[in-house]
Amino acid sequence: MINLMSDTVTKPTPEMLEAMMSAEVGDDVFKKDPSINELENRVSKMFGKKAALFCPSGTMTNQIALKIHTQPLDEVVCDHYSHIYQYETGGYAFNSGIAINPLIGTYGKITAQQVEQAIKPDFDWLPSTLLVVLENSCNKGGGSYYKLEEIKAIKAVCDKYNLKLHLDGARLFNVLVETKDDPIEIGQYFDTISICMSKGLGAPVGSLLVGNELDIKRARRFRKVMGGGMRQAGYLAKACCYALDHHIERLIIDNNRAKSISELVTTLPYIEAVRPVHTNIIIFETKSEKACQDLIDHLKANNILCVQFGQKAIRFVFHLDISEEMMPKIKSALESFTP
Repeated sequence: MINLMSDTVTKPTPEMLEAMMSAEVGDDVFKKDPSINELENRVSKMFGKKAALFCPSGTMTNQIALKIHTQPLDEVVCDHYSHIYQYETGGYAFNSGIAINPLIGTYGKITAQQVEQAIKPDFDWLPSTLLVVLENSCNKGGGSYYKLEEIKAIKAVCDKYNLKLHLDGARLFNVLVETKDDPIEIGQYFDTISICMSKGLGAPVGSLLVGNELDIKRARRFRKVMGGGMRQAGYLAKACCYALDHHIERLIIDNNRAKSISELVTTLPYIEAVRPVHTNIIIFETKSEKACQDLIDHLKANNILCVQFGQKAIRFVFHLDISEEMMPKIKSALESFTP
């Protein structure tokens, strides 16, 4: 089966499993798990931060970031495609009691000008704008990403108005292999960054939140109250360390495969539109809702899984479990479909 539903479907490689089984573990709630401590120290230094916190999921790291940067009745600004708005079950309201201001950007990206215009005046009847969240790359935006100059401009607005800036970096390494930016340089513009290990990097579980020591100390308390305090989780941390050692540079392969399929899809007569492909995600729209469902069924009949991503849209996500031998099969299935 060729599974293009998400890059979260990856299985640990035999080498990763071997690394996991060699992990030295302890109780992480007491900060006594050596493998987790190693991972947290490594990732925090990678992004030029003082501390990091290992959590079960990217949703948890994002939600903790919202919590440590805001108080009830505050507001977060983000793009309307943002994961924190679309796919975290309204956690910003449930966990933090805050409002959200979703701006209409371009493929999930907002501008410094939009951020500045969205900041609310200090009136009793309005929430206080306090936090800006960017997503790199943006899932619903088709893997789009912010360039360094765009981040700098938004950071300047945040500094001007004393706003915090958080990065949902769920697929950040897919971006970094494209831009060649230094993670430390990226890190200096954000108060916190959420980094997911279980997507393109291929670890089975885990995300990290990086930031300053005080923020991460507070984050540990919120992780605990959310039920994220794990015990001998060093086996998972060791998988993440293995991924950092062996799976970063190969992400360019996934990005290039998405671009290759995009070039084909744009030529197919039943396709109405294809979003620009920048990393490992491709989102395209068929000319009718029926064609969309029929294509999903056709692909499934050819042992290819994908997800519907709108009334007429389909998403493919490329990852380390997609081999070069699978690529002709994907292309052949797309070419042989007739609505």
